[in-house]
Amino acid sequence: MAALATRVAPSPLATWSRLGTMYWVWGTTYLAIERVNETMPTLLAAGFRFVIAGGALTAWTWSRLGPDEPRPTARQWRSAAIVGLLLVLGGNAFVAMAEDRTVPTGVVALVIALVPLWIALIDRVVLSSGAIGWRTTVGLVGGFGGAALLVGSSIAGAVDAPGLGFAVTASISWACGSLYTRHADLPSRALLGSGMQMLCGGVAILVLGVVTGELADLRPASFSLGSWLGLGYLIVFGSWLGFSTYLWLLRNVRTSLVSTYAYVNPVVAVFLGWAVLDERITVRIVVGGLATLASVALIVSAGGHLRARPGEEPEEDPTAPIVEP
Repeated sequence: MAALATRVAPSPLATWSRLGTMYWVWGTTYLAIERVNETMPTLLAAGFRFVIAGGALTAWTWSRLGPDEPRPTARQWRSAAIVGLLLVLGGNAFVAMAEDRTVPTGVVALVIALVPLWIALIDRVVLSSGAIGWRTTVGLVGGFGGAALLVGSSIAGAVDAPGLGFAVTASISWACGSLYTRHADLPSRALLGSGMQMLCGGVAILVLGVVTGELADLRPASFSLGSWLGLGYLIVFGSWLGFSTYLWLLRNVRTSLVSTYAYVNPVVAVFLGWAVLDERITVRIVVGGLATLASVALIVSAGGHLRARPGEEPEEDPTAPIVEP
């Protein structure tokens, strides 16, 4: 306990440099996914990404377990598989499928920004875990109002409707997976648990890719350099660097501050989609996006940047998703 009480707090520079890294890396993953989809089968590429990233992470953390540390149990593997199905398959694979349907990367990122709103709605209304305060109420109304404007863009022909449906499904699946992890029996080492989740989810995506006939489109000779670089970026930066940075932040700063990536990442994605991919940004998308991001900020914002110290009140309702886009 004494060691915890005298722990040196991270400097604002250390905190914000890591936040900046997470903002940029996870904001750019939408562009990387689009590059991968250009010449690679969508599901098989996503599956390989998470099998490689998760398998290597699981093997590395497993090898670092001490002789007295317990190995993952069958129950923990089952929990990791459930989380992997919800976050990696239901979340990430559906994001890739939405982009493959030509939904602009910025619009996909804005829809994924709804995850904290879905978490608040499911947690407070469906699970009845607590009273709904005015911030949550205003945030939910404003956020889903902004989402309605984005849906209106698809009706107006600016966005592919089925693709937008994939993105919305991904955000709901991410929210359900994030809520499930709160009480799931997972290894105490977060990196090991994350590796197991990625590995299980990656295998599930590969199976889905095979079932849907993507093997017929698997022609490595036709894969472009841009797709290979995109896949490597997603593995090294999106999965390994991004998640290790995320875990450091969760251990050292308030969850509400870590959660700000939910409304900063879409700004990065929208900008890159416009600057690199020449994606069209309509007035309806701008207004809907701003309403969504402002509502997310209202729900997850809280003062201060350091985690509560021993003896202080714990934070209420962490809402940050566990896996990056």
